[in-house]
Amino acid sequence: MADSDVRVTAALVIPASELSWRFSRSSGPGGQGVNTADSRVELMWDAAASAVLSDVQRERIVDRLDGRLVDGVLTIAASEHRNQLRNRDAARARLAALVAEAVRPPAPPRRATKPTRGSKERRLQAKQRRTDVKRMRQRPTD
Repeated sequence: MADSDVRVTAALVIPASELSWRFSRSSGPGGQGVNTADSRVELMWDAAASAVLSDVQRERIVDRLDGRLVDGVLTIAASEHRNQLRNRDAARARLAALVAEAVRPPAPPRRATKPTRGSKERRLQAKQRRTDVKRMRQRPTD
């Protein structure tokens, strides 16, 4: 695996050949180098045409990242660091986290259960104790 490949899971690695980069100037303060350094990074990955994804993974990614995909391309921008290399690493890490979350299988559905008799009794006893405490705070009635 090359350094620029993105390891998503143990079985899923996005090769560097499927990634495209674009660089521009970051916004915000930066001193004298702010107008010359292209430190902002945009990482683009065509998820819809990726060769490393299975059909199930591709379907999950397209479904779960629907709002972030433009024509099947996922774009991630990173500009939080002052140099380009650290922004590239941040963009790779963000891509890996986003894709790992998207390809994860759905959680099993929750099975509805009823509260046990003991838990119902404990809840009612706690309510009764609270009622007694508040009753003791009232003025006595004659």
